[in-house]
Amino acid sequence: MSAIEPNQAVVAGEEMNAHLSERFPIPIRGKDNHPDPDPLSTPSATRSRANNDIEKYFKDAETPVTGAGPWLYEPEIPTPSDILQDPNNPKASAFIEQTGKLVEIPDDLYPRPNKIEGPYKDNEDYLQTQYNLLKEDCLGPLREAVNQVRKDPLLDEAEYPQSASIGIYDPVYITGIVFSPRGLAVRVAFSLNRVKKFVRWKQSKRLITGTLVALTPHDDGFQSKCILATVAARPLSALEVNPPEIDLFFQPEDLQIDPMKKWIMVESRSSFFEASRHTLSSLQHLMREPFPLAEHVVGAKKEIEAPQYLKNQPYTDLSSLVSMEEAHTFENVNILQPQSWPSGDTHGLDESQSSALQRILTKQLAIVQGPPGTGKTYVSVVALKILLANKHDAPIIVTCQTNHALDQLLRHVAEFEPNFIRLGGRSKDTDKIKKRTLFEVRNNNQQFSSAKKRNAASELRQLTARMQILLKPLEMGQTCLDQRALAKLDIITEEQAESLENVGKFAMGSLDAESSPAPGFEMEQWMGRSLIQSRRPIQADDFGLAYEEEDFDEVEQLEELEAEAVARDDDDIDALKGPVTALCDNVTGKSSGPQFKSDSYVQNLLSNAPDLTTIPVAHRGGIYRYFQRKTKEIILNELRGMAKRYEVLVKERKIGQWEQDQQLLASSPLIGLTTTGLSKYRPLISSLRSRVVLVEEAAETLEAPVTAACLPTLEHLILVGDHQQLRPHCHVHKFEDEPYYLNVSLFERMIFNDLDISCLTRQRRMIPEVRRLLKPIYGDTLQDHHSVRDLNNRPPVEGMGINSYFFTHEWPESRNVNMSCQNDLEADMIVGFFDYLVMNGIEPTKITVLTFYNGQRSLLLKKLRAHHNLRHQAPTLNVVTVDSYQGEENDIVILSLVRSNKTGGIGFLENDNRICVALSRARRGFYLFGNGEKLAVESGTWSEVITAMYGKSARVGVDLPENSQQTRRIGFMLPLRCTNHGNDIYIQRPTDWGVPNGGCCEPCNCTLPCGHRCMLNCHPFDKDLINCMQMCSRQIGCGHPCSAVCSDPCRCNICERRSGGVKAIMKTQKSAVLPPVRTTPTPTMHMPAIAPDASPAPAQVTMSWLKYVNGGVNEDDAKIREQAVLEEARFQSEVETASMQEDLDAHALSGRLIEVSPRKNNKNTVSQNTEMLVNFGVDLPSEPPLPVLSPAKPGRANYKENFSLGLGARASPSKPGKRFVGWYHGNADANGNGKRSTWRKRKSVRSWNFKPGALLGGEEP
Repeated sequence: MSAIEPNQAVVAGEEMNAHLSERFPIPIRGKDNHPDPDPLSTPSATRSRANNDIEKYFKDAETPVTGAGPWLYEPEIPTPSDILQDPNNPKASAFIEQTGKLVEIPDDLYPRPNKIEGPYKDNEDYLQTQYNLLKEDCLGPLREAVNQVRKDPLLDEAEYPQSASIGIYDPVYITGIVFSPRGLAVRVAFSLNRVKKFVRWKQSKRLITGTLVALTPHDDGFQSKCILATVAARPLSALEVNPPEIDLFFQPEDLQIDPMKKWIMVESRSSFFEASRHTLSSLQHLMREPFPLAEHVVGAKKEIEAPQYLKNQPYTDLSSLVSMEEAHTFENVNILQPQSWPSGDTHGLDESQSSALQRILTKQLAIVQGPPGTGKTYVSVVALKILLANKHDAPIIVTCQTNHALDQLLRHVAEFEPNFIRLGGRSKDTDKIKKRTLFEVRNNNQQFSSAKKRNAASELRQLTARMQILLKPLEMGQTCLDQRALAKLDIITEEQAESLENVGKFAMGSLDAESSPAPGFEMEQWMGRSLIQSRRPIQADDFGLAYEEEDFDEVEQLEELEAEAVARDDDDIDALKGPVTALCDNVTGKSSGPQFKSDSYVQNLLSNAPDLTTIPVAHRGGIYRYFQRKTKEIILNELRGMAKRYEVLVKERKIGQWEQDQQLLASSPLIGLTTTGLSKYRPLISSLRSRVVLVEEAAETLEAPVTAACLPTLEHLILVGDHQQLRPHCHVHKFEDEPYYLNVSLFERMIFNDLDISCLTRQRRMIPEVRRLLKPIYGDTLQDHHSVRDLNNRPPVEGMGINSYFFTHEWPESRNVNMSCQNDLEADMIVGFFDYLVMNGIEPTKITVLTFYNGQRSLLLKKLRAHHNLRHQAPTLNVVTVDSYQGEENDIVILSLVRSNKTGGIGFLENDNRICVALSRARRGFYLFGNGEKLAVESGTWSEVITAMYGKSARVGVDLPENSQQTRRIGFMLPLRCTNHGNDIYIQRPTDWGVPNGGCCEPCNCTLPCGHRCMLNCHPFDKDLINCMQMCSRQIGCGHPCSAVCSDPCRCNICERRSGGVKAIMKTQKSAVLPPVRTTPTPTMHMPAIAPDASPAPAQVTMSWLKYVNGGVNEDDAKIREQAVLEEARFQSEVETASMQEDLDAHALSGRLIEVSPRKNNKNTVSQNTEMLVNFGVDLPSEPPLPVLSPAKPGRANYKENFSLGLGARASPSKPGKRFVGWYHGNADANGNGKRSTWRKRKSVRSWNFKPGALLGGEEP
């Protein structure tokens, strides 16, 4: 049998995770020396048993459990009372149902918190807690959205407090019924009138399939009526028409058919119901079946035993771990005896990986923590290979949080076990994985035909035909209600129907006696001029060119969830299949007065008129409207009854389909699906009777979906992850904090309860100077593999003297239209840096730009794609958010930190889990851009990271390269190093990216292939790529010298003039490409003044910032210090030459705002282009050395977010004879009056609003 050779165990220069497939030959299944004693747990079990299991699963879901609480019987789809509750005042918002009955809302609306330490009381206590927390997390955002609309029903979407997470569509009208195999759907058309913008539906997260929406009659506004539905389908072809349409699934009792009824529809764009729907059902079902491993999951038992199947048969084939020469020794090993395992130097795993592998294979609950780059995926694949080689019964289940992670894992598995099946989701893998999806396997394999599916499909067709006949009176194209249909519905009598038929016969006149009138003809004749056309209920929107902007990263996350809602395994696609009955009131009657809205009034008229022709014409319009109301009412009642049967048949058809699929899955050795898919397909997975479940990304998954993996036959649960990286996501933010702790995974909770785990310790990703930044999170746990120190594997970053750096700045942040943070100047700086790296020969695909905010991601992508050197690289640009990059890595990572403000916090950057992911993605180059001072003050973790980058504790040869000349990795200037000349260049602001061609400012002077000297400044790219623009001097075929420039085809002007044409000879050299046009070069930047050296204080939240930044150079750099001294002297000269009037107050400088323009009234100044005139009465010299100061005249400043109101100088009582130069800034109060503020020495700090005449004053800083 092929095996891993010892010398293959460590691949020099590559991470352990890379090229896993090459290290796993296909295993040879060993003989089963100990057959399974239970014949029902093997694939040879009869087909009927498996089929009965699936059907029994659904029947058990309706079985009552003695003593269980009401949570166990809550419906799968929430009720209106779940949404119209007010969690802040439950008693005051008791919901009035449509029946008029009051429903008392419990005082304890919010559920009990997750118990992260210690055992739960019993299984129900645990399951109920998880159920209620998860249900409230997915319903809370929709309830909040409905409450906002309920308080202010008529506001536009953007006017609500949480406008970014709410979707309002008004009006909404029903347009048809869709008879789909997935269910009976209602098609609705809706307006974007409350959105006020068009939507790019292909990129939008609005109304994603599976979203829960709430509808209310337009005249109610959620005051007493609410109906819930889920989005069944959102075909782009229907959404891109105007007005757009979608399909909705209603509960049978809530089904609606009136095409003239006006609705309001609300969704929460921050939650996704479908992701939690099936997990909630799975938690309920766990109360009705055995709960394996409950002693650990519920009881927090610390001692973990071996799986039962391993106790019965501990002998395992481990030959795949060793070389072929030793394979026979380990083909039948008792793995419960540690001494039986291969030695560490034999099987190629490091010590921590070997320990983790033993835990995975020998413990019924195995928990493995894998910090970044330590090879947890590698260990999982090794374990799966051994488990598959020794599997003799049901398939192994592998599940991950995301489709992307699952596909990555299955690609490795495919190399040694190609017969796996990928269940659910939408795999983006077009090769190995897509071929093994259940949809493709089903199409390529003959299946037995399920009688249950055939019978259900047949009855569905018959029921559909009956429902279509029932809806015929309301179908679009029907001219008028037919008297025969009204008689069948008992709305009119037979005698009254015959009176209308006589009207029809009279109207037919001389027509052929054998011809029969079209349905509704008699009614139309009877109505006469009382019949009018129905107006189109919804009009097309017109917002000009206004389109909504989307946060693309959130769209990708929700598309990940939607993938399970419309998986191809269910034959689901974007549009529902099945016939459609379009509904429309084609005509209606003229209004006959308000009394005709009363059914009893009309019924009294009809009871006294057996001959309808005797009814006055003026009354017929009101009576016809009564006919329409009653027709819809009767049809709706009957249709709802049919819809209940339709729902039952859809479920039976699904059971029949799963019975067929079960045969395919049972023959596969391994099934892969997401955690969401595991809950959705749990009835099918349970029928396989699997014993082993492996959960990757277990620390990133909510506890409830992992609990759903506890199938009745489960004996072995493997959790692999890292709780120090991203935690699970909660829709309700407060559930992440004390006391709820919903974002604590089962993985992390088991660690909190001191269950034994294995932790991988040797990382093979980051160079040491990047790895050291993780010390605040992992302490001394992480160790470096020798490959990350090998310069052949991790070469230095081209064009940089150092491989990691923190460029710190004070550029202010802002927010985009979606209220996501962004930093424009920081983005410009990163774009220039990205271009510089590409000019130095680094492939754009080898660079990833990370950020914590979707707004900054969108801004960076926009600027990168617009850059003249990078626009052609747009498809290869990697700009992603931290939350979507866990598990990924790249050679060079640029981190945009964004947050920079004076009074606010740092938001997402406070989260240590996100910090961990952000700091651990880079293999050989890591560069941070942000306000380091702000981060150090606000976060203890960032303070320690910045301390490490300051370099006082850095160990050359351990944390930094052997040849490191400086230890500091932080400063106000970004240091570059010319590859050709070794010159250091410093970039302080985006405009400094004028360094030409990725090199320094020295001339290149190299000899080009044509023989000319290169006229460009220094450049790192090959000289063969340069087009020489000097005159060509070679002799051409005619004997004359060439008249063209060197890079153009040769031509002779003499011969051209003689012949009247062009005589050109192409040069033999390959034409080169001109380098991209660069901006005018600027001189090399000088370093700023350097703070006196001092040892940094221990890491803490508050620190002296100047101790940590000095431009990234050593204090003993005489050249830089000399320049700093000169700059300081120049500044002191400026200060001391400033003079002020003798009567100027020594402690403050006052001035009066004398003009605000252009304004036509006395209102506060709020315009961005307002000009303010301030007179400080200060005499200032009109000549340098104060070029930044104005002469003695009123100072003028433009107001645009940040501005200086005046320029001046003031005396300092603490330093006699000294003058300080600065700008005066402050804030305005609610009335627009300027507040007292301080002088800021050469620095902008805040913005002001003023009224004319406001007194401006200042204090000494």
